Amino acid sequence: MVPGIDLQIPWLALGSLLHILSFLLICLHCLQNRREEAAATILWMFLGWSLPVLGPFLYLTIGVDRLTPRGTQNREKNLRFRQECLAREDLLPLAYWHAVPTDKINAELSSPSDSELNRAIDTLIPDYPLLAGNSVSPLITGDEAFPAMLEMIDRARHHIHLQSFIIKPDRTARLLLKHLCAKAREGVTVRVLYDRFGSTQAALSGFFRFYRRVPNLTILGWTQVNLLKRNFQLNLRNHRKVLIVDGRAACFGGINISRENITRRRRPPIRDYHFRVEGPVVQQLQYAFLQDWFFISGDSPDKLLQEACFPAIPPAGTIPARVINSGPTSYLQTITDVFFMAIVQARHQLLIVTPYFVPSPDILRALRSAALRGVEVRLILPERNNHFYAGWASRALYQDILAAGVRIFHRQPPFIHAKAVVIDSRTAIVGSANWDVRSLRLNYETSMILYDETFANRLKAIILEDEALSSEIILPIWNQRPAWHRLVENACSLLTPIL
Repeated sequence: MVPGIDLQIPWLALGSLLHILSFLLICLHCLQNRREEAAATILWMFLGWSLPVLGPFLYLTIGVDRLTPRGTQNREKNLRFRQECLAREDLLPLAYWHAVPTDKINAELSSPSDSELNRAIDTLIPDYPLLAGNSVSPLITGDEAFPAMLEMIDRARHHIHLQSFIIKPDRTARLLLKHLCAKAREGVTVRVLYDRFGSTQAALSGFFRFYRRVPNLTILGWTQVNLLKRNFQLNLRNHRKVLIVDGRAACFGGINISRENITRRRRPPIRDYHFRVEGPVVQQLQYAFLQDWFFISGDSPDKLLQEACFPAIPPAGTIPARVINSGPTSYLQTITDVFFMAIVQARHQLLIVTPYFVPSPDILRALRSAALRGVEVRLILPERNNHFYAGWASRALYQDILAAGVRIFHRQPPFIHAKAVVIDSRTAIVGSANWDVRSLRLNYETSMILYDETFANRLKAIILEDEALSSEIILPIWNQRPAWHRLVENACSLLTPIL
């Protein structure tokens, strides 16, 4: 008898048993939680079987994209927060929106198409109605956005609410935190909410620890991973980027807090769009932020729902706008449905800017259908993507939509991280949501739809500037790309259902 063989066999048998058990559990969970794409389910089952230990670990960390019974606490807290708002009719806009006649707050839309689209959105997000009297100004790259944000922060009198997916431990973030600390020491309430996954570098380096003793300043990280509570939703990330000051002015869009977003030693910044907002729609951004803060902090609604957070805001402009808050806590795929309806409503032109283009099959079919019925559809995408697999996976989709008449433009470096849609030079959708599976289904996102021809054309001019710095993809030439390109594209596209 070989020494130790009697011990090796039981361990091998135990390992095999655990592997089979974990595979069966993955299969059971997949079948209990139906995914929109069957390919994703099959792929996770394959990985669970073919990669012992690693496969179950990956499924547990990034494969669970549904809220577990414990994970529904976010949805339940949102409902509780909403009820608290409705109960405070003297202070809060949500109660006001539901109490006064609709024609006193809702904007009148002259376009039948816009009215039809807005009625559909009413069904999706009734708590964020269309509000008139707003001013929205584009801020291009951090070179414009950060000075505007610092100016807003320096003028704060009561509170500052900042939310960002990425806060990097660099000079740009330190400057922003310096201004926030100065206002906090003056007595201004400052709340900062960052995503723990997106801001991993800052969190692990102890960047935020230095600021935790500043009076009136609270910094919290968003996460739905808690091993003690059996929460493993690493997939569910908060991708919002919002700044609200005194409940009267706000900035939001796609710009993270990082030095990569500003010009450095003649090095151009990441190309991105942010927006400064004034008017009644600021209160919708405020309500969305406080919902997230309520979930993470556990602060009582009485502490958060103060009159100063929701002041009476007079009209600041003429733009009808509404916030589109989306995320996995909704039973509906809100931003997916809005994008789909916007494509269907387009009659003449559809301009889309996004850094990541790996949408669902229904969005792809809608784009092909729009192009086939004569709508001029233009996609502006980065020539070089900062995520290798995302860039190659999107290229696997080019041939079908190019054949239908969709025009694709590769924006030359620097990397374009902007997100914007302009429909028929009349309506615009801007914010943090990309056109990929993560933003459409998994991330918490904040977008805004604006029904204003002047704003839409101003944004269109900015998009056309990016198009002028792009090279168009021509189908016959695209079909001549090297064979190895096709292999990489198709290999990366296989991962899109699970990443």
